[in-house]
Amino acid sequence: MEKLQLPPIDYSALAPMLILFGVACVGVLLEALVPRRARHGVQLSLALLACAAAFVMVVLERGSRIITIGTAVAVDGPTLFLQGAIIVLGAVSLLLIGERTVEPGGAFVAQAAITVGSQKDVRQTVGAPGGTEVYPLALFALGGMLMFVSANDLLTMFVALEVFSLPLYLLCALARRRRLLSQEAALKYFLLGSYASAFFLFGVALLYGYANGVHFNQIHEAVANPARSQVLLYAGLALLAIGLLFKAALAPFHVWTPDVYQGAPTPVTALMAACTKVAAFGALLRVLYVGFEGARWDFQPILGTIAVLTMLVGAVLAVTQTDIKRLLAYSSIANAGYLLVGVLALNQAGVSSTMFYLVAYGFSVLAAFAIVTLVRDADGEATHLSRWAGLGRRSPVFAGVFTFILLAFAGIPLTSGFTSKFAVFGAAVQGGQTWLVIFGVITSMLIAFPYLRVVVMMWLSEPGDSTPAVSIPGFLTSAALTIGVIATLALGVVPAPLLDLSDKAADFVR
Repeated sequence: MEKLQLPPIDYSALAPMLILFGVACVGVLLEALVPRRARHGVQLSLALLACAAAFVMVVLERGSRIITIGTAVAVDGPTLFLQGAIIVLGAVSLLLIGERTVEPGGAFVAQAAITVGSQKDVRQTVGAPGGTEVYPLALFALGGMLMFVSANDLLTMFVALEVFSLPLYLLCALARRRRLLSQEAALKYFLLGSYASAFFLFGVALLYGYANGVHFNQIHEAVANPARSQVLLYAGLALLAIGLLFKAALAPFHVWTPDVYQGAPTPVTALMAACTKVAAFGALLRVLYVGFEGARWDFQPILGTIAVLTMLVGAVLAVTQTDIKRLLAYSSIANAGYLLVGVLALNQAGVSSTMFYLVAYGFSVLAAFAIVTLVRDADGEATHLSRWAGLGRRSPVFAGVFTFILLAFAGIPLTSGFTSKFAVFGAAVQGGQTWLVIFGVITSMLIAFPYLRVVVMMWLSEPGDSTPAVSIPGFLTSAALTIGVIATLALGVVPAPLLDLSDKAADFVR
């Protein structure tokens, strides 16, 4: 019997993923082999070197348009752009994760198995070195995200979904302080994420029955030349969408976001807000533009309604928040709605503007959470909004930086927020989705209120006894904050280079 000859695997195209997964495995071994006192520096340096090496491989692969590992992985313009964005944003997140001077011992618990409220727990709170397993976990999550945006079939996408989700569930539970809140957040995220994954897998099963395969090309052909019941197509796409919309924090699958953002360690929240959103929308772009492009007239009105609902939920509920992390969570939900407007343009400008928005928002939200880690008292981070009153008098530099970031979220000109919103709204008008742009503009005005309320509270209120001081940032937090602020300003003033790059990269291989 003649053996089936498979095409050779292009390992250079897979190198970014392989590097992160390989270094993550090495990091697990180092947990057992390296002395505890030296582990933090070694693990952090190794993780940052892995991100640097992976980014270099992404740059070297620029211009590639291949499908490898059979038809499981597609390496094209959107893949490389989104992988580069995930790696860079992930490296900045690692800087926040690695900070050890703002919070003595770091933001993470020394041992995850310590009983909450025990004597050991009290002792670790006041300065025991934080656990370093967070670095390989973060690398596994980032590697899974790289696989997620390059997956060219639904089974590979499901595996990638689980690979990057499981480490995030664990990371959410490792906060040094407020450990019960952190563990509650992790449990909610795990349970709801498991349901979302189950819906995704049921959708894969139905679509396999419809297309007789799970590769996007097979689904594309089956949609163009239907031979089976359309019920399988619509039910499968609906179930598949639930899993993707959950990860993107789109309504009505957004309810986990405020609780998880509030309870997770702030560096992990920053990682999720920046990188998970890139991965989720990268996968959504590939699913809709490659696999289901022929069904656009069927899913466009439904997803448009979800976009409007998401923008309204994010904007309206942000007004009622009294915790800064929950406020940023609802801001993230609203921004997910704006991103979906760009996705639903269903043209090349939609892909380009969505990818630009993901990068611009990622840097801004990392800078915002970097500031949140600095506003603290003896009990840890002071996240209640009332504690931020008069902060501009106590620490005008950091209050000014946070004001700039909030103005970027509100879409004020000369910030990346304005440029990115203008880009996605322009693409939507070009794609005939003017009604979504109208709702986008209205909700942008609504959500500006809670941002401006925080600005007024910081600058026009008198500092009280409960107003905390802003800690002096360590080198790692300073670097992350500086990168985020410079990127937010640069992408608002001179966005053309990144816009041109995203436009050149906005072409999927089929």
